[in-house]
Amino acid sequence: MLPTTSADLIPGDLIQLDHQATTPCHPLVVKAMEPWWEQDWGNASSRQHRLGLTAAAAVASARSRLASHLGVEANDLIFTSGATEANNLALLGHARARAQAEGRCGHVVTLATEHHAVLDPMHQLQREGFALTVLHPKDTGLIDANALKGVLRDDTQLVSVMVANNEIGVVQPMRELAELCQSRGITLHTDAAQAFGHLRLNRDELGCDLISLSAHKLNGPKGIGALVKRRNVSIQPLFWGGGQEQELRPGTLPVPLIVGFAAAADLAHADLETRQDQLATLRDQLWQGLKSRHPQLRMNGAPEPRLAHNLNITVPDVSGVRLHRCLKRSLACSSGSACSRGQPSHALQAIGLSRREAEASLRLSLGRTTTVADIHRAVDAISACITQLQGE
Repeated sequence: MLPTTSADLIPGDLIQLDHQATTPCHPLVVKAMEPWWEQDWGNASSRQHRLGLTAAAAVASARSRLASHLGVEANDLIFTSGATEANNLALLGHARARAQAEGRCGHVVTLATEHHAVLDPMHQLQREGFALTVLHPKDTGLIDANALKGVLRDDTQLVSVMVANNEIGVVQPMRELAELCQSRGITLHTDAAQAFGHLRLNRDELGCDLISLSAHKLNGPKGIGALVKRRNVSIQPLFWGGGQEQELRPGTLPVPLIVGFAAAADLAHADLETRQDQLATLRDQLWQGLKSRHPQLRMNGAPEPRLAHNLNITVPDVSGVRLHRCLKRSLACSSGSACSRGQPSHALQAIGLSRREAEASLRLSLGRTTTVADIHRAVDAISACITQLQGE
């Protein structure tokens, strides 16, 4: 069992297996944020008095701690409202800046399995005149450098591939992809919202030029994220006013959330390897328990490399709507991204599943609070629903 128990964070009897949608804010993170809501409530941009200077010092400390977890300088990190904003700033901001510098809109590439926070900005760039290639990965969800190389063009300016997929959990060979992009002078962006705090990430080892982060996927607060940017990568701001965050992201900095983000990252990295080993054991117990009762179940995505806390399965020949309706009384899980609003997963369909199969799929994602008892209860609950639906 992991250091923090379910009772510490989540009340009630619902089995919580939707930690890739979001995570409960850790009690130590809440405690770290407390003084900055009421006692030390200053604006970090107000440098004429102690309240402002204290807030600015807290932001500087948090920025430095977060940067250290990625092997970058503090000034390489720009705070945003979350990974969605960071993705938009990276993709729209850099593509527009590069097009202006080069005198033309070039070619951009991403994967069909990306989160809509990447796909939608990419389609916006297409509307603005950029050529867009949406590359379909193998049925494992993975791509390799040869697959990417096959779609690159002389005018390719930007590639975006997430480190770890938010639905099927597969971990892409980022270093391979980065070396290819670097050899062609192509900027590489990655949405690392699902990976940061769960995998050891180093910017130079990844080889990425732009990295998007989010706090609420690692037991931090909602509403805060960051974009990590190499200094030689140009970006146009998406909006203006105030000049905070290197003239790229204006607005009063949310000091409590920034402090909470750093506290969550510190906690996540302090026990990362132990936690991942424990989650992988629990995840495998969940899969083996379900598969032993229902051999027809299929795992979606490559078994390895994969996030330790992700299991995505398809239940053949049942109604997805009825499956999720049956489970909602006892189990919190999803059929795909939280942003899909219940629609069949585009990521699963991109790796070859039919719409019906995607509807009858479950993303089961474990977290710091998951226990062995939760796994046993989840196996029983899912199995009972499958048996019930197969008998109808």
